[in-house]
Amino acid sequence: MEPPLCILVTGGAGYIGSHTVLQLLLDGYKAVVVDNLDNSSEVAINRVQELAGDRALNLSFHKMDIRDKPALEKLFASTKFDAVIHFAGLKAVGESVEKPLMYYNNNIIGTLTLLQVMTAYGCKKLVFSSSATVYGSPKEVPCTEEFPLSAVNPYGRTKLMIEEICRDIYSSDPDWKILLLRFFNPIGAHPSGKIGEDPHGIPNNLMPFLQQVAVGRQPKLQVYGTDYSTKDGTGVRDYIHVVDLADGHAAALRKFSDPKIGCEVYNLGTGKGTSVLELVSAFEKASGKKIPMEKTGRRRGDAEIIYASTAKAERELNWKAKYGLEEMCRDQWNWASKNPKGYQNEDDVVN
Repeated sequence: MEPPLCILVTGGAGYIGSHTVLQLLLDGYKAVVVDNLDNSSEVAINRVQELAGDRALNLSFHKMDIRDKPALEKLFASTKFDAVIHFAGLKAVGESVEKPLMYYNNNIIGTLTLLQVMTAYGCKKLVFSSSATVYGSPKEVPCTEEFPLSAVNPYGRTKLMIEEICRDIYSSDPDWKILLLRFFNPIGAHPSGKIGEDPHGIPNNLMPFLQQVAVGRQPKLQVYGTDYSTKDGTGVRDYIHVVDLADGHAAALRKFSDPKIGCEVYNLGTGKGTSVLELVSAFEKASGKKIPMEKTGRRRGDAEIIYASTAKAERELNWKAKYGLEEMCRDQWNWASKNPKGYQNEDDVVN
């Protein structure tokens, strides 16, 4: 029996990270999570351990900022990693417009430090969480991986710059294998309702905000922009179940066994566009709650219509999203109704 492969997951206590870590454990990997808990909770890691059953022994957690080079070096010196999945980073578009330096420092310097340490320790396999924001406001849809890239806000620019850094590293040293995964809009939660999205402060994304309105933490939903040239005037996005996204990361790790892999890009989405109002209506149906809405003007940096072409991931990663909008909303409501305050009830007890 080969020993299980050991994967470092940065930002593994976060929303997508925690679901991916669970998937890795169930697939038989060892997972080492580093997270500074800036926008996540250690409770998520404890819940992943519960869900992983006897595989929980293959999970370890280190509270660490990846910009802390000595701490990261110490970790690499004590553990041999077969690959790294890199989620760690700040991700609120609006906040990035207000605080660009904070975003460049966290996302770019964090990634550079990680890549330097990976190079020093000869770990040259990376799965990077990029984002559909690198397509900017695309002129047509669906977005294929060959589309021109342009970011319309500092958050998107950090993702684009990191992609460019990865392409440069690969050009300089073809021993690297790098998969850049451009996620569309992850929503939903693990069907157990034990882990889900729990942003600190006021949520920036539609679904967590919607969820907080449903449980009474926010009075009403702001709908930004109702005059787009879409079926109902509201913005259209490609929503993907977070469990499908976690599965996409597992598929990316398997792809490393392909000797032809260099630096490749894959969209992870469903290939279907859903408008804001369609999502609200599906969530109302799943939760049985009426969501009060206030329609306001467009938000700076928002694209009108964006959804993925998923043909390349289906063909090359042998991966396809399995869940539809109904399941996404059902699982989101299951998580929200069981954890109306997110993870903080337990945080209160722990601290």
